Amino acid sequence: MADAARASAKSVALRPKQAGLWLALITLVAIMLLPEPAGLPVAGQRMLAVFGFAVVVWVTEALDYAVSAAVIAALIAVLLGTAPNVADPKLLLGTAAGLAMAMSGFANTALTLVAAALFLAAAMTITGLDRRVALFVLSKVGTRTSHVVVGAILVSTLLAFLVPSATARAAAVVPIMLGVIAAFRMPKTSRFAGLVMITTVQAVSIWNVGIKTAAAQNMVAVGFIQKLLGSDITWIAWLIAAAPFSIALSVALYVIMMVMMPPETRELAGGRTSVAQALAELGPMTGAERRLLAVSLTLLAFWATEGILHRYDSSTTTTVAVALLFLPGIGVMDWKKANALIPWGTILLFGVGISLGTALLATRAASWLAGIIVAWFGLDHLGAPAILAVMAAFLIVIHLGFASATALASSMIPIVIAVLQKVQTPGISVIGLTLLLQFVVSFGFILPVNSPQGMVAYGTETFAARDFIRTGLALTVVAYLLTLLFSVTYWRWLGYV
Repeated sequence: MADAARASAKSVALRPKQAGLWLALITLVAIMLLPEPAGLPVAGQRMLAVFGFAVVVWVTEALDYAVSAAVIAALIAVLLGTAPNVADPKLLLGTAAGLAMAMSGFANTALTLVAAALFLAAAMTITGLDRRVALFVLSKVGTRTSHVVVGAILVSTLLAFLVPSATARAAAVVPIMLGVIAAFRMPKTSRFAGLVMITTVQAVSIWNVGIKTAAAQNMVAVGFIQKLLGSDITWIAWLIAAAPFSIALSVALYVIMMVMMPPETRELAGGRTSVAQALAELGPMTGAERRLLAVSLTLLAFWATEGILHRYDSSTTTTVAVALLFLPGIGVMDWKKANALIPWGTILLFGVGISLGTALLATRAASWLAGIIVAWFGLDHLGAPAILAVMAAFLIVIHLGFASATALASSMIPIVIAVLQKVQTPGISVIGLTLLLQFVVSFGFILPVNSPQGMVAYGTETFAARDFIRTGLALTVVAYLLTLLFSVTYWRWLGYV
């Protein structure tokens, strides 16, 4: 009976995924069978079909992200390979060339940075340095509930500089915050528990915007900017543009959370002692922690001075840092330990996502779709702030359907670039607006399922989804309004708008 019940439950759980996969396949076939639109090559129409398949699969989560990446790569290789060459329609492109297009994203240096960053995050987990940093900050904030909330934001902010993975940061901080809640003798169902946990995870998401290396989706945008626009955004240039925005939004987060989820009491006893005790139990810093901290701070210095004091790009310096962390005597981890902590599916999704965007542009599919979007939204002659306002609102709504900002960036940033290149407004900065719209891609504040870090926090059962949604809506509105304000002030002064 128990086996039958488990089998039945598994069958029920699979049904939405199967429906999503069928919908994706129907979308793929339907777009391919449509009459050939004027100005769109056969290869472009087929890439739009693959794009439609990818969006449906990612939105419905019909396939694991790593599996979806493999399927999308196969579709690109076969459908493009059997399509007429865009440059010479009398010849087929060939499956070898189609496969080369499907794999082109793996030759992007941004992919190297993502992979290296994930190894850095693994090193933090292996040594426990991320936990030590978080506990140290929390030990200094005091026992007032408002101070604990500030501490949660500070921890998320500080770790964003050291741990280049939002999921890894959430996985490091969330258990510590659960310990803080227990230390204050507050039940997991209390408003205080929900306040602290939601604040923590939203701060993680906010600082995905502020720091170039904080999240994989940022590398997606950088990869497309490098490949399609022939330019780059240095770590310090990103920080200068984005950090003031993230600081302002962090302040707004504190106000929103304290107003909408006020804690039961202002003062909590025993918490600082408990945190200090947890920190003391870690003992003095180990040699591995000291070496990792030295490598991380040196790497941070190289990131911050890229293009100013040296010409080493972020991907190269991060790769060197990871190599050092594996060396005997100097390093802090071995391959077996690190390999178990690396989300290889993220790397696969990233590479194929870049390939998908590149193929959309190479087959003129992105340009054709961009023309429709420009006409539909009337963007032809709008000013840069108005274009940013329209497209930011569009991305915020679209994000509701995605559980991964990396997938969203892979889908939308090539389209964003193509749209901006179609706009006829004089003096518009395609690179600048692409960067700013990438900031908006990280606005996954409304639903817990809009980001892996949101789901990590939701799994603690410290808050109801409705509390995340209502506070997330308020945070999203403020983030959008700040985007509009920055577009006519600070970002315009920097030349991005």
